[in-house]
Amino acid sequence: MPYVVTRSCCADASCVLACPVNCIHPAPGEPGFGQTEMLYVDPRTCVDCGACTTACPVDALKPHTGLAEAELPFLELNRAYYEAHPHEDRAPMAIVPPQRRTSAREVRVAVVGAGPAGLFAADELLRYPGVTVTVHDRLPTPYGLARAGVAPDHQDTKQVARLFRAVESQPGFSYRLNTEIGRDLHHEDLLRDHHAVIYAVGAAGDRRLGIDGEDLPGSASATDFVAWYNGHPDHSATPYALDGERAVVIGNGNVALDVARILTADPDALSRTDISDRALAALRTSSVREVVVLGRRGPAEAAFTLPELIALAALDGVDVLVEGWPADVPADATPKTRVLAELAARTPVPGRRRIVLRFRTRPVRILGEDRVTGLAVESTDEVESTDEIETIEASLVLRAIGYRARPVPGLPFDEATGTVPHERGRVRPGAYVAGWIKRGPSGFIGTNKSCAQETVSVLLDDLEAGLLTTPASGGPVSGHPEAVGLDGWRAIDDAERAAGRGQGRPRVKIVDREELLAAAVRRRPQRVGRRSSS
Repeated sequence: MPYVVTRSCCADASCVLACPVNCIHPAPGEPGFGQTEMLYVDPRTCVDCGACTTACPVDALKPHTGLAEAELPFLELNRAYYEAHPHEDRAPMAIVPPQRRTSAREVRVAVVGAGPAGLFAADELLRYPGVTVTVHDRLPTPYGLARAGVAPDHQDTKQVARLFRAVESQPGFSYRLNTEIGRDLHHEDLLRDHHAVIYAVGAAGDRRLGIDGEDLPGSASATDFVAWYNGHPDHSATPYALDGERAVVIGNGNVALDVARILTADPDALSRTDISDRALAALRTSSVREVVVLGRRGPAEAAFTLPELIALAALDGVDVLVEGWPADVPADATPKTRVLAELAARTPVPGRRRIVLRFRTRPVRILGEDRVTGLAVESTDEVESTDEIETIEASLVLRAIGYRARPVPGLPFDEATGTVPHERGRVRPGAYVAGWIKRGPSGFIGTNKSCAQETVSVLLDDLEAGLLTTPASGGPVSGHPEAVGLDGWRAIDDAERAAGRGQGRPRVKIVDREELLAAAVRRRPQRVGRRSSS
């Protein structure tokens, strides 16, 4: 088996298009694309050419001879996929899709949100001659969760930023960062300058537990905690209670595993990443020795992906344990339960930090008077339930039960789903959505690519049907004095990377908004308008 996908990949399908023998699946247009945990290389037909490794933006593909011991389970994972999904059709995919052209000489589109969904939408739009795109974001920096959500010990995943740098370098692209729609500019302002607006604002909020004690100091959202250790300017100064020996994470998705890893990681290893300096200093003095990860459902239904579980099981210097393996779950039922069964059989090493995965457990209330002292839980196991309430002592409780979008000014909002109602991305002619605000917090970084393609296709349909209003202004001129353009972002990026080189790190993040704005104008002229094609 020459090449292997070795982690939860970005799934943007660059490798699929690069493969000359069509051996990477599921491909765009096939069942499962955008929903599977990763893409898979067929060992029967891979010709060992290496084209996929060149195309992969996050270095997820490796030759089988280059796998580390911890990556060996991915050999079986790739092979097993093709036992269930043969993909007998081996016709090579077209490298260059048919080019759609617009009849308009100039099309201006505003994109609100500079995360993966917004930048994939911009990339898709800029494939068409005559289209210019201005990407807005309320932060002075772009890339959304790719910058502020991906864990710092997953630097390979953060390499997707190379894709985004290529997008923002295209003629016709411009940024208007540090600009909040609804405060600095409004939807009407955007339509005055553009033919259409695509909202790709993501899901910045989180879901709540709805139990007593949830607002005590020491109880917090994992969403905010992730933003804290990633240096998000809105959360970088937030204090967290790391003075106790145990923390509890409620929820068992990938974010929960990220949080557990960071809380138990060796600070010296984290010091070689782009983690916030403030978070690193706090983690160096942390007393946390154990993180309990609680899930309401059983092991087979756990929300974390198999690649993330395999990576967790391979942690060096940290015990990863499963507490109370249920008797009714066959150890070989699925690849996920096989890994969990192996963890359940492990013997802890005295003195190590540990991550304990616990299933079929429901939080009842968070305990404490002035701050969190513990969590009351009960079993959800219908077979062994005793209706007894158990107390888990802890000084920190983090809920990781899902992201949730917030209403967008001027657009309808479905409170039940946390999304903007739409038809294939169209809210109404001139207003569109992409990403999590469109489909909910699901999928991977690359899922936003096919999502954006659908939205852009509908937008262009409306343009050709004459449903879009011609902008009143001659170009994108609306703005405010503190808007940050592409040159400003490049200055911030340069400053962070330069500081990182001095410490042997990818970058040292600037985490204060005022410092970010100062860095944006320190070394480059400010340019907010349309990027020249020259």
